[in-house]
Amino acid sequence: MAVVLALYIVFVAQRGVIMLSTGDPIAVTMGIALLVLPLIGAWALWREVQFGRHSDRLGRVLEAEDALPHEEVAVYPSGRPRKDAGDELFPQYRADVEANPTDWRSWYRLGLVYDAAGDRPRARQAIRKAISLEKHATA
Repeated sequence: MAVVLALYIVFVAQRGVIMLSTGDPIAVTMGIALLVLPLIGAWALWREVQFGRHSDRLGRVLEAEDALPHEEVAVYPSGRPRKDAGDELFPQYRADVEANPTDWRSWYRLGLVYDAAGDRPRARQAIRKAISLEKHATA
């Protein structure tokens, strides 16, 4: 998907340059907009790729330390996680974060539990916090 998005960004930017070269005020305005949108798209793509790289690296560190959650979250026959099953695990990992608010490992594990429970926005937020804490700890 990242490659498709990158191609789309290139094609939109190309159309923007073509519109700029027409000299028509409306086309020039649209051309400028078509150049700004790919910049925003490229920034968002870069940010997501960086998030993936950093979260993968932290996951490998925890795996090497044998510190990943080992509990299984119950799923429906469709494979979708059961929210109530994830909610059963949540208090344990939330308490760990509250006891160790500056420990990136606690935040990362909390993010994994959120993800297992199907709560992607909170999972990403917790893992972003883990990445930020880990960066500050190594700086």
